[in-house]
Amino acid sequence: MTVTSSIPAASIALATTFVWRRRRAASMIVYAKGRGDNRKPLQKGRNLSIEAIQAIQALKRSYYYNNNNADNSHSFRHVIRSKFSRLLKLDMLAVLRELIRQNHCLLALQVFEDIQKEYWYKPQLSLYNDMIQVMASNGYLKEVEFLCTCLKTESNLLGETEGFSALMTTLINSNLPRLAMECYDFMKAIGYEPDRPTFRILINGLESLGESGASTILRQDAQRYYGESLDFLVEDEDEMIASNSSDGR
Repeated sequence: MTVTSSIPAASIALATTFVWRRRRAASMIVYAKGRGDNRKPLQKGRNLSIEAIQAIQALKRSYYYNNNNADNSHSFRHVIRSKFSRLLKLDMLAVLRELIRQNHCLLALQVFEDIQKEYWYKPQLSLYNDMIQVMASNGYLKEVEFLCTCLKTESNLLGETEGFSALMTTLINSNLPRLAMECYDFMKAIGYEPDRPTFRILINGLESLGESGASTILRQDAQRYYGESLDFLVEDEDEMIASNSSDGR
């Protein structure tokens, strides 16, 4: 005797399809999560858009391909116009920061010069610091000089005393005491008063580099601002702990 099912064949087929789709979706979700677990963000605070990624790839390809060929300059400018200049403001800045992150120093500098031509461009001290840091760490000292000179020509500079302190730390750590002193003079010239951390960074840094003359001048400045006692030049234990904790993050 044959027993026939009371469930229609169409319903069985529908249920089977539903179960298959759910299993397939679940496997896709797990797969995507697994690939992204150990992946670092391309650009801090904001993921790169598809257009920005494509622009980066096109810029690197045109810049490095046969770089000594005279025709390549025309090709690179074409990519700037067709791929980069059409991006949104945030994407253009994201491209620049990603090139900096990848240590494409000279390419980043050319991109930066194009960004300066944009109507919305406003100079940011933090961006200058990032560029100077990567240039110095890769040995592009002429480019560091160029950026420091360029910084002093900027108007409506977005920054604060802490930003100047960070830049001077970069210059001191890069063994560039003259540029650090020029940055200090520029900071005062545009109306920013040096605070105690600024003096501590510069005086201790200059003395560690054997620049006793410049250090003496700064000590005199510090006394005019904060009195005879320069005890703040010695970083206290709490600040050292806080600094070490932030470096280890």
